[in-house]
Amino acid sequence: MKFIKIYLLAAILLPAGTVLAQHMDSIPRVTPFSGVKDYRTWSIGFNGGGSSVSTPFSAPNDFNDIDFKNAGVVYGAYIKKQIYHGFGLQADFMRGQVMGTQKANQTPYPLNGLAGGVDKFKTAIHWSASLSGVFTLGTINWLNKQATVLPYISAGGGYMAYHTQVTGNGGYSYVDENGNLSSSKPSASKSFFIPVGLGARFNVATGVNIDLGYHLYFVNDKKFDGVYGTGRDDKFSSLNLGIEFALGNKQKPQLAVVNPAAQLAMDLWDRNEALKEELKASSEKNEEELQGVQQQIVDLQNLQKDSDGDGVPDAHDKCPNTEPGMRVDGAGCPLPQPKQIIKQEKVVVTQEDRKVVDEAIKNLEFDLGKATIRPNSYESLDRVAELLVNKNFSLKLAGHTDNTGSNSLNMRLSKDRAESVKSYLVSKGANPSRIEAVGYGDTQPIATNDTPEGRQQNRRVEFTLY
Repeated sequence: MKFIKIYLLAAILLPAGTVLAQHMDSIPRVTPFSGVKDYRTWSIGFNGGGSSVSTPFSAPNDFNDIDFKNAGVVYGAYIKKQIYHGFGLQADFMRGQVMGTQKANQTPYPLNGLAGGVDKFKTAIHWSASLSGVFTLGTINWLNKQATVLPYISAGGGYMAYHTQVTGNGGYSYVDENGNLSSSKPSASKSFFIPVGLGARFNVATGVNIDLGYHLYFVNDKKFDGVYGTGRDDKFSSLNLGIEFALGNKQKPQLAVVNPAAQLAMDLWDRNEALKEELKASSEKNEEELQGVQQQIVDLQNLQKDSDGDGVPDAHDKCPNTEPGMRVDGAGCPLPQPKQIIKQEKVVVTQEDRKVVDEAIKNLEFDLGKATIRPNSYESLDRVAELLVNKNFSLKLAGHTDNTGSNSLNMRLSKDRAESVKSYLVSKGANPSRIEAVGYGDTQPIATNDTPEGRQQNRRVEFTLY
């Protein structure tokens, strides 16, 4: 009857557990191939059930006439360490009874080697401790993201302490450690045993499993059932129903019930989605940069546009729409027609002219690391522009830098600064065809670059008037 009740309880609990597990939508995520740090690997469990001296391996005459109305009850607890998805180590503690009564219509079973006959026995297991390897089957489920039914097999070894009491010839007797009958309770017998089991765990909630298992216990003793014979060692079995709780951080999944195939699929999906988002963001950024480059090209084309063809870009042309072929100044305005052409054999640059240029060099300043002329340099540059317009001088602008930065950067910066001075002078009326702007970078220092003062002297634009 006890076995029947256990089966009925299992029949009620297990389908309910399966339904609950199938509706669990939130599955904690883990990082594949990173060990067990993202999992809960420890768990504890409690179980109980019925016991019987009969097993599938019992000989035909080993208590084959036992009446199981008085089947025993066992109960216990365990702690388990899951090492891999499909393998763990489980330490079990168990107490309980194994008993049997010979059917009334059978001849009393003889005590092999002892006087009298046995018609009833009861073995009280005071304690038993064992360590088993548990192999979980079917951890990969291709239908659901999480495994719900986890079959397993187990095997190990352990040690137990027990007392056996028998009824024979109308009286109760204990069986001592040597297999002799004793009227008083002797010291507990101790024996090694091998537990072997099979069963299934049913995941009913996150970190909670129902455990249904059938176990065989091969005892290294011949007096466990009270009949000290010369045949095989004794054995018994149990059918247990229990509950298991995962220990640790509730945000982590239990290693034993995680479906690794589903976790890997979810990880690949997330990586694919992340890659798509990354590619989308990169594409949008490239599109913005392309639009910026296209606008810069348009701006440069506008700066170089010369609508009237007088050689002065529209951006600097103060007199647009001049007649074709008309001589213009640096601002694009017509020059007065000379009454006579005077051939000048030699251009004479006076000391006063050089003083104007030297003053402009002395006052010339740029923004740090840029080719932008500072406003305090405009006044002296205006005098140079006036000199170029009035005396029709030619001017060479040579840009120089110190050795700070790369060679390519210094060469570009020196050239840009010379061009910036030229553009300013042209905007003030100077003829662009008479101004040459070159950059030499840090190739022609006039002072040491090892001191701040020396580097300051090397950052310059030289004016050569001719």
